[in-house]
Amino acid sequence: MKKVLLWGLGIAVTLVMIGGGIAAFALHNTTSKIHSMDSTLSQVSDMKTKAGKSVAYLLLGTDTGALGRNYKGRTDTMMVMVVNPTSKTTTMISIERDTKIQIDGVDAKLNAAYAYGNSEAAVHAVDKLLNIKLDGYLLVNMSGLKQLVNAVGGVDVKSPLTFDYEGYSFTEGKTYHMDGAQALQFSRMRYDDPQGDYGRQIRQQLVIESVINKLKNDPSSVLSNDFLNAVSDNVRSNISLNSLRNLATRYRDSAQTINRDQLKGTGEMDNGVSYQIISDSEFQRVHNEIENALNATE
Repeated sequence: MKKVLLWGLGIAVTLVMIGGGIAAFALHNTTSKIHSMDSTLSQVSDMKTKAGKSVAYLLLGTDTGALGRNYKGRTDTMMVMVVNPTSKTTTMISIERDTKIQIDGVDAKLNAAYAYGNSEAAVHAVDKLLNIKLDGYLLVNMSGLKQLVNAVGGVDVKSPLTFDYEGYSFTEGKTYHMDGAQALQFSRMRYDDPQGDYGRQIRQQLVIESVINKLKNDPSSVLSNDFLNAVSDNVRSNISLNSLRNLATRYRDSAQTINRDQLKGTGEMDNGVSYQIISDSEFQRVHNEIENALNATE
């Protein structure tokens, strides 16, 4: 089964953070397809972004083949993104998909929350897990990721390790200009990484950071038909058009500094199922980091 990659979501977020008011206006014709108003989270996001306050969104990647056909699947990639316009920082924290939780009193992996419920269920699961309150979500499917990267003209990424995967070769320390197909394989490999899924998360974050920097330097690229079509066809969100406008006009400097982290655990088998067990101290560390990112003033 193809594993989900998160960097397409990063593109969608940077679209509204960096593109400016014109980009938000251009999105008007695509929002009816992007938006899935299944909760009151969008109202909270509207109030916060209107006031220029920090916001925290959950970025989800689903293993569904096509969002237009079927919204179900497991969210094999999950990330909390905190955007703070006061401190001019964006903080990305990857959440291990195999984290052990309970759903209706039954042991399950975190990435099953969406399959059991919906995007809102995944938000609630992460809220409970980290003792936080997220302001919304973005969901992206697998099939459109190459489109999204190609629409911005590719990304420049330095490989943190040497590996071969699906016909592509990467050398540690070397910077590659990647098109969508190459970035997809760079972000997908897991089994040959000494850090396993945690190593894959790092590579996903590197691609997201590269996209953010690309759009900072050329925000006009978000106005291309290819980009807007890729986003509208492959992204679902409960972030409203009002919030998009607010993000575009008030949060453009929020990507001046980009911080990356991960929620980490240890592997454990339970009844033949592999889980990641997160310690109380690690949960507290990540909770504190999110709160600090939200409340930072400089």
